[in-house]
Amino acid sequence: MKRINYSTHTNWENETAYSRAVKYGNQIFVSGTTAVNEEGTIQHPQQVEQQAVFIFEKIDQTLKALGASLQNVVRTRAFITDIQQFKSFSKAHHHFFKDVKPVCTLVEVSALVHADLVIEIEVDAML
Repeated sequence: MKRINYSTHTNWENETAYSRAVKYGNQIFVSGTTAVNEEGTIQHPQQVEQQAVFIFEKIDQTLKALGASLQNVVRTRAFITDIQQFKSFSKAHHHFFKDVKPVCTLVEVSALVHADLVIEIEVDAML
């Protein structure tokens, strides 16, 4: 099988030595994604639903670069800093996946890499 490493060449990817996504055969694995734009600016500080929407849109762009879309997602994993915000996450997840219904995990974590980031999401997709 052929492996394709996809990078957006952000500082974090280069400093940590990871790929934004890896396509291996008919599978695509997207790294944990936060609400940070191309310039490194945090979007929607402390807002779970808005950050999740931004993240799912960012993930969709990555998937499209590898010949897929959110319709191909089979698993989502989200890491949230306040589990009481489950409903906010759920609204965003439902918006993007109401017809796809991938398996989903949501876990509370003590912190992410910046205090204004309140959710990080990764996905697995199949072509």
